[in-house]
This record gives sequence, structure tokens and C-alpha cells, in this order.
Amino acid sequence: MQMLIENQWLHVLLVSAMPFSELRGGIPLAIYYGFDPVKAFLIAVIGNLIPIPFLLLFLERLRNFASRWWLTAKLYQIVERRTERRRKLIDKYGYLGLTMFVAVPLPVTGAWTGSLLAFLLKLNPLKAFVFIAMGVIIAGIVVLSTTLGVSLVLKL
Repeated sequence: MQMLIENQWLHVLLVSAMPFSELRGGIPLAIYYGFDPVKAFLIAVIGNLIPIPFLLLFLERLRNFASRWWLTAKLYQIVERRTERRRKLIDKYGYLGLTMFVAVPLPVTGAWTGSLLAFLLKLNPLKAFVFIAMGVIIAGIVVLSTTLGVSLVLKL
């Protein structure tokens, strides 16, 4: 039984760290596994934050690596262009705009995209991390509230 709980904890952490699921996948998974809401929130937020410093520090190397091959260079350019379209929010509100962008728990508005946006706009990595983390916490509250509300309705 203990091994199962450890695996569930790790699943939530990994799902929350992945670029497409992030908190939107991690928190509902944790609630499904039966974690209490505070534990679900904490594990998912930590999981979502783990990749961010690495992204902020190593995206330049990733871009250089991706540019070596036609296919990966093209894919990176597509992601860059899609991210660049969201720059208006940061241009208008600065680092607070980065928080607002990450705080909206919709597809393509999470910590991963926020990190890419911070990199493309050449924002200070440490400062960007702090504002991305604030957005992750806000998004976590929204996702947790929504998940608990939906699970309450489904139990009725």
C-alpha cells in the first residue's frame, strides 16, 4: 500500500511538471487519487515549478541545439511564433503581465509557455521565476477550486 501511495505522489508530480498537462492535469489527478486538497495543491505546484529554472537558464542552448536540424528548427520557430503572439500582455504590464498570463489555467498559458515568453522577451530569469511562480500559485487555486466544485457536483 505504501508503494502505491509513493507512486501516486510521483505521478502527480510528473504530470504537473509536463508541458501540456501542468496543474490542469496534476491537481485533478491528485484529487482522483484521494489526496487531501492541500497536499494535492502543494505537490502539483511543486511539480509545475521544478522545470521552470531549468527552462529559464537553458532555453538558449535548446534553441541552438534545435537549430541544427531542419525539422527541429521549424518546430521551434512555430512554438516561438505562437508564444510571441502573447507578448502584448507582458509589454503592457511587465512582469505582472507574466503572472497574469501564467495564472489563467487554459491550454498554452502555463508555466512552460510563460518561461518561453520570458526567455524570448529577455526578462531577468530570477525575477521571471518569481512572477511565474506567483502565476502558478494563482492557477493552482483556480484549478483546485474548479476540481473540488466539479467533484462535489458529481457526488450529488
